[in-house]
Amino acid sequence: MKHKVLDSLRSWSSKVATATLALVFVGAVNAESTSAPRVYEMTLDNGLKVLVLPDYRAPVVTSQIWYKVGSADEPSGLTGIAHMFEHMMFKGTENLAPGEFSTIIARLGGRENAFTSRDYTAYFQTLSAENLETAMRWEADRLQNLVIDEDEFLREREVVLEEWRMRSRDNPNARLFELLYATAFISSGYHHPVIGWKTDIDNYSVEDLHRWREAYYAPNNATLVVVGAVEPAEVFKMAEIYYGPIPARELPKAKPREELEQQGLRRVELEIPARLPLIAMGYKVPSLVTAEADWEPYALIVLAGVLSGGDSARFANDLVREGRLASASARYNPTARMQTLFTFTGVPNQDSNTAEVEALLREQIERVRNELVSADELERVKAQVVASDVYERDSLFFQGMRLGIYATVGLDYRQLDDYVARIESVTAEQVQAVARKYLVDQGLTIAELKPLPLQTDDSVTQAPMNYGGVDRVQ
Repeated sequence: MKHKVLDSLRSWSSKVATATLALVFVGAVNAESTSAPRVYEMTLDNGLKVLVLPDYRAPVVTSQIWYKVGSADEPSGLTGIAHMFEHMMFKGTENLAPGEFSTIIARLGGRENAFTSRDYTAYFQTLSAENLETAMRWEADRLQNLVIDEDEFLREREVVLEEWRMRSRDNPNARLFELLYATAFISSGYHHPVIGWKTDIDNYSVEDLHRWREAYYAPNNATLVVVGAVEPAEVFKMAEIYYGPIPARELPKAKPREELEQQGLRRVELEIPARLPLIAMGYKVPSLVTAEADWEPYALIVLAGVLSGGDSARFANDLVREGRLASASARYNPTARMQTLFTFTGVPNQDSNTAEVEALLREQIERVRNELVSADELERVKAQVVASDVYERDSLFFQGMRLGIYATVGLDYRQLDDYVARIESVTAEQVQAVARKYLVDQGLTIAELKPLPLQTDDSVTQAPMNYGGVDRVQ
């Protein structure tokens, strides 16, 4: 690796002019909006995109590398392999022993981890800015020099299986959502859970992991995001030194995974030991990536806020506070890479059942379909969006996450500059329009959890639902 670093240092001088032009150009674009943070961009010769967002409020930096591959890209028989490979990235390289990278970051006072979702896999370190180069050196090392040892793989597969038991088998809520997605999506990659089906986990091989690495772990399939107390030119220099020598590879051509058109209500029941009944309803909706009308996802975001955006939203006011339901929520992920679900969940109180839960949720849905949202409600939701945007910009990690997600799922990260304005432009008529268009039975799937008596060991827990990602358990 030393020779490759020296070669990169010699070639750096030829890159400076290009990097400077990138700084001037992107900085000028962002300077047009004084409220938007200035993002600097460079693409290395091997295809790695580098995004840098300086933030000097504290001498800290977060470094994140995002790979354009997630569980939605997995073929049948290999579900969960993206998450399994994420675990193996911590199991040593030609230069570091298993777990040594984590030890180095901890010794520097930083924290690191990784996560896999349906749409991407990401690895991050947050530490003092003066130690960014160390983090980048060893992150690049495991991209280029990862060792997949058979014994380490077998041990880590047991860790993943325990994670599956904890987060899937022993969590009735999670199992219900697995069933909801598996029923709602037939041909889409969203059909299977991020952690995978147990039969597939049991049958992974080292060869499977090598093939996954060769297919997707390449610099031209990744975006490096750095946010914090850094100078963009210095970050570009480090990226060129440590990532520049890693060759690009031909990436597999993605096969179409479009979901078959749903043509009627789908209903499914899950009868397992659990403490509480639960109903989950999922309507097919577009995301920012898939929407034909670019305003629709923003209207769907506002719709979710009207129904479930805090203590003053309709669900809290009309259902929970009035004692009609124990809990209720509405959720929408606008940055999904494919067609996604607008989900509703409800837990009955002691005096009701799941049929009544469904009726109450449908009553709220019909109300938003038939009546315009009030001006006060719109203003409340828009104020929440602005507050959330300010809050997220106060966190280096979440600033990096937003940039990484947009860049990885196929969106222009510059759209983040217009996010608040796009929300503020949503009208009551647009909220009603998306409710009428998408909250219809033709695209609806309903999953109902019907509790059976608990086991004698009382081990079943109903933890909060995980809506699409799996972190590495350390």
